[in-house]
Amino acid sequence: MIGEIFLSSDVEKNNYQSILSRTLVIGVSILLFLLSIELMGLSIAKMAEGWTNSISRVTENPFVGLFIGLLSTALLQSSSTTTSIAVAAVASSAISLENAIPIVIGANIGTTITSTIISMSYISKQKEFRKAVAAGTSHDFFNILTVLILFPLEVNYRFLERISAYISSSLHVGGSIQNEIVASSSFIETSTEWFVSAAGPIISLLAGILLLFGCIKFISKWLYKILIGKTKDRFENVVFKNKYRAFGWGLVITSIAQSSSLTTSIIVPLVATGKVKIKKAFQFIMGANIGTTITALLAAIFQSEAAISLAIVHFLFNLTGVMIFFLIPFMSEIPVYLAKKMGKLTMRVRLVGFAYILIAFFLLPFTLIYFSESAEKSPDTVEILSED
Repeated sequence: MIGEIFLSSDVEKNNYQSILSRTLVIGVSILLFLLSIELMGLSIAKMAEGWTNSISRVTENPFVGLFIGLLSTALLQSSSTTTSIAVAAVASSAISLENAIPIVIGANIGTTITSTIISMSYISKQKEFRKAVAAGTSHDFFNILTVLILFPLEVNYRFLERISAYISSSLHVGGSIQNEIVASSSFIETSTEWFVSAAGPIISLLAGILLLFGCIKFISKWLYKILIGKTKDRFENVVFKNKYRAFGWGLVITSIAQSSSLTTSIIVPLVATGKVKIKKAFQFIMGANIGTTITALLAAIFQSEAAISLAIVHFLFNLTGVMIFFLIPFMSEIPVYLAKKMGKLTMRVRLVGFAYILIAFFLLPFTLIYFSESAEKSPDTVEILSED
């Protein structure tokens, strides 16, 4: 009896220490994450001195901004990193809120490349390959369709920018919140200012990006082991019991893990092996799209009102897309239908899948950025020649 008491007390002590250590790890990771945002913002501000007009000219074309966000996220395989860098750029006034919004919207498409690449790993398994591609590309089609609907509205009417600006301004009533934020972030500001002055803006920017990327990857993988590791075998039964639970779990897990690429990639093997239907997987993906916005909101906490507005735009954009494709029954069928068609086509012609990744995520955005820049430079050239 006494032995059982001591044993139970040791178990409770170990559990307490485990919870304490996990909390400490998360706290340090979040602190380093915020430090990386401040470091990038200050570095960009220093580098932008003297060529602010050039940055504005590059990003003032919303389509160029869209494809910059898409291409950079496809290369980094992390929309959280791209949106956090955009928040830092807006906070440093290197990019205006209006010009940064297309970059964040483009990042929503670029982040889908991870699950699509994972689906290609099933190419040698004929029965599973079709389902894997359908699961991977359902995220693609959801974000592409959302962009096709909302991006023209934002470019023409700037409704997301206006709503987010109103919300962010209401959060700074009397400046009290802003003052508390500035006071609480003095340690981060002092540390980053010292580092930038010592190392220089270019090295500081690279260090900030590496620190940001490392923090996001570490937090996502570490929390994946905690949240899913022990329950992996019964994960599909717990998470995908109904569509609302699937949506909720997608939101919660992605909010904590800060990586939609990680959580949506979990879906591919489950759908490929027939453990989860693609419709329920798609509902999980929509939840993940809301959850991934927590990173930009966290990155904007210690930043300017414009940076907070950008983070809110990211949230509103994803929320509106989910409302369209989750709450309207016939609309939710469209991305799933297109994903199934892509799965069947790729199964018949294996090269289609690889061509899709190469063209949609790399060649198309790079080509459009290049030609857009060339088109913008040509009028200046003509004007110079005419003056001569």
